[in-house]
Amino acid sequence: MTVFADSSALVTRYAAEPRQAASGPPDEIIVSVLARVEVPSAIWRKHRMGELTSQDAALLVAAFEADYFGAEGGAGGFLAVAVRSAIVARAARLVAAHPLRAYDAIQLASALAVAEVVPELTGFAAFDRQLRAAAAAEGLPVLPLRG
Repeated sequence: MTVFADSSALVTRYAAEPRQAASGPPDEIIVSVLARVEVPSAIWRKHRMGELTSQDAALLVAAFEADYFGAEGGAGGFLAVAVRSAIVARAARLVAAHPLRAYDAIQLASALAVAEVVPELTGFAAFDRQLRAAAAAEGLPVLPLRG
């Protein structure tokens, strides 16, 4: 199974969250390069809110970065999609059609670009309700949630 994961879905892999995708772990995870900042930001926000110790936050960020960058000499755990001008232009059109925040629109535009070139894409994982609705409206197979 190949899944495009929004940063909100990635955070659940590292910091315990009450909701998770209902399917099993994917074989391949595709992400936007935005995840490189958004996931650590969410983890450190949990620390600032008192949900994680600084040591736990640092360990979770290190685990994410190990997955993002991959093992030394090996392939990364994620395939990262660059944010190019065509994706930004598509995101600008998406915000006219859907009530999305800017980075959510870029995540969705990235996922749509992936879907056009990766026929094995079997799901879109996100926990933001508006982003999920927009992805479904755009024809992406949105993974169900559990929890």
